[in-house]
Amino acid sequence: MKNVFQHIKGDKTIWAVVSLLALFSFLPVYSSSSSLAYLYGDGNTLKFLLKHFAHLVLGFVILFGVHKVPYHYFKGLSVIALPIVLILLVVTMTQGTTIEGANASRWIRIPFVGFTFQSSTLASVVLFTYVARYLARIKDKTVTFKETLLPLWLPIFMVLALILPANFSTAAIIFSMISILVFIGGYPIKYLLIILFAGVLFLSLFVVSAKAFPSLFPNRVDTWMSRIDNFTNGEETEADYQIDKAKAAIASGGITGLGPGKSIQKNFLPQSSSDFIYAIIVEEFGLVGSLFLMSLYMLLLFRFVIVAHKAKTIFGKLLVIGVGLPIVFVALVNMAVAVEIFPVTGQTLPLISSGGSSIWMTCMAIGMVLSVSAKREVIKTENQEENPLDILSEAI
Repeated sequence: MKNVFQHIKGDKTIWAVVSLLALFSFLPVYSSSSSLAYLYGDGNTLKFLLKHFAHLVLGFVILFGVHKVPYHYFKGLSVIALPIVLILLVVTMTQGTTIEGANASRWIRIPFVGFTFQSSTLASVVLFTYVARYLARIKDKTVTFKETLLPLWLPIFMVLALILPANFSTAAIIFSMISILVFIGGYPIKYLLIILFAGVLFLSLFVVSAKAFPSLFPNRVDTWMSRIDNFTNGEETEADYQIDKAKAAIASGGITGLGPGKSIQKNFLPQSSSDFIYAIIVEEFGLVGSLFLMSLYMLLLFRFVIVAHKAKTIFGKLLVIGVGLPIVFVALVNMAVAVEIFPVTGQTLPLISSGGSSIWMTCMAIGMVLSVSAKREVIKTENQEENPLDILSEAI
């Protein structure tokens, strides 16, 4: 065991929080998968638990492998991966995979393997890394808006345009996180305001086009448009049924919850093991469990900020913010949906919800953060070996 820990580098608190979230996820996933087992299978819930276990194992393999890569390598890898991601998004949009009888045009089926993969999750990690790389290059340089259009904003809008028709919530989150990232990266505010206006204008034109020519766009467009309309107008829809069941689960949880595996609403709540798993957690573990879970994500955010602050390079700082902040933001969005603060988005709870794509890409992002913190540990160790008195005086 000691030899294993010797190979684990980076922020130990992040490792502990991620491991704790992964271990905790088995309880709600196993509990909420019972309805899926009886609805789509033979009643065997063990296979859903084993599937989730396999996803987590592969996720931690990805995390471990990525955190061993020196983080400055991600600069070049993002440039190489970006065109590959664009091709995957095009294939995903045209493929239109069907999962359990429902349209799922946000997934791509991998040939010869037999599993599906949500390409937008990979696209977001690659895009955040690419943007961090570009911002680090122009840091402290005077750039014009025209100079940044092709190298920075064209890839961003290409990725968003390919994600938007099938997955509005993911496109909106990516755009929001990139806006925050470029603001923190020192991009001129006047140029950013132009981009924000252009983004709103593009979205408006897209909505008008979808209304005028509905046959030209996937049926997911009608889904997310109706969700927003119904959320603002208060109309009763299928999404309201999900929210009502989620709120019923939260109300049943009380302070301490009904206990692990004793959820009632999991038998009625669609997507209880993924999109609405937070409601099941509150029902089974109560307010205490839900606040504990939220505190873990807040601790994760705090450690991301610490790692970013202590990073020795601009790229390292922006990389941690770019790939780390969306993890916590998506978690908060998932929780907000369960209590009807946000309309239904389809966003999972990172490291908790079932689903391979979300787990793998979350682990990849966390591996990048750990790579940045691991590099700082190496520099700190070298400094201690070279000049221990200076380090001691600095600590005092």
